[in-house]
Amino acid sequence: MTISLSHVHLLADDPDAALAFYRDTLGLELRSEVENDGFRWITLSTADQPEIEIVISQPRAGHSEEDGAAIEALLAKGELPGLLFRTDDLDGAFERVRAAGNAEIVQEPTDQFWGVRDAAFRDPAGNMVRISQA
Repeated sequence: MTISLSHVHLLADDPDAALAFYRDTLGLELRSEVENDGFRWITLSTADQPEIEIVISQPRAGHSEEDGAAIEALLAKGELPGLLFRTDDLDGAFERVRAAGNAEIVQEPTDQFWGVRDAAFRDPAGNMVRISQA
């Protein structure tokens, strides 16, 4: 038996801003966009790992009004799990994000005591995104 990762879910209150950040700034490839019941989800992947898709959906999609509001509040606070990426050019990736101006810089490229060099951002929805040097 084999098990492999296929999808990772991420929430974003503004799908267009999320698409601009993940596709245009980070360079992920758009796989699909689907609209259903007034909501939209977007699927992207990296060129090096096309089998792993990031699904971006809106916090209220598929939830009760009460649950959707609670999830939206956690998203706004930046309290939901984020994403971790690897790159062979951390400084280049960092400058690309900084130049795009569509993410909050949390940490410039830094050598961490646990042995990695990474940088951190908050995407337009407030999700934490870390990128480490491969």
